[in-house]
Amino acid sequence: MSATLLSTHGLTAHYGDFQALYGIDLSLASGQLLAIIGANGAGKSTCLRSLAGLMPTQRQQIVFEGEPIGDLPAHKVLERGIALVPEGRRLFPSLSVEENLLVGAHARRSGPWNLARVYGLFPALKERRQTPATTLSGGQQQMVAIGRALMSNPKVLLCDELSLGLAPIVVRDIYAGLPAIREEGVAVVIVEQDIGQALQVADQVVCLLEGRVALTGEPDALTREQISQAYFGV
Repeated sequence: MSATLLSTHGLTAHYGDFQALYGIDLSLASGQLLAIIGANGAGKSTCLRSLAGLMPTQRQQIVFEGEPIGDLPAHKVLERGIALVPEGRRLFPSLSVEENLLVGAHARRSGPWNLARVYGLFPALKERRQTPATTLSGGQQQMVAIGRALMSNPKVLLCDELSLGLAPIVVRDIYAGLPAIREEGVAVVIVEQDIGQALQVADQVVCLLEGRVALTGEPDALTREQISQAYFGV
């Protein structure tokens, strides 16, 4: 097993007085794909936001490449090599597809990902590269959001609700790009409500319930009954 790249240790998160995460322990190795599943409000997106530096956490609660980074702001986390594909994509409406992609390169990290590689991964984007990004279909916008994150040449790619609101055929196209990303050694964390899709691609699955880890394991070792009980808390 590869050495641990990213881990959390008793990770907590709060929105004011409301506690959203309670002592989350996760571990991720280079090239590994971790799927975080759970119902709405389980804490999935909060977990990714914490990893990306968008939620205040304690320094020792997140460790990346052996160094605690829990108190770093988002831009410093990105510079270290952790990039977020946010829920809702959050593209810049005044910018073209290519300009949105180039925003991701501002982290100035060296690595294999550039415009040519992103267009090779998602050929539809090259044809629309001068088009305003927010006029694209939902699936193509998701490709732009993923490409923008890859342009920072991350070591960890955090993907929040990859398939939300997208047609099944579009979801397949997006997930078809994950192997090429992982071949570069990039570790991927996906938050996914489509349990079947998550189980197909993940090396490890974590199910959250009301801000706590309810179940964790390799997909092949988990039964549908175990997953259902963890997901719904019954």
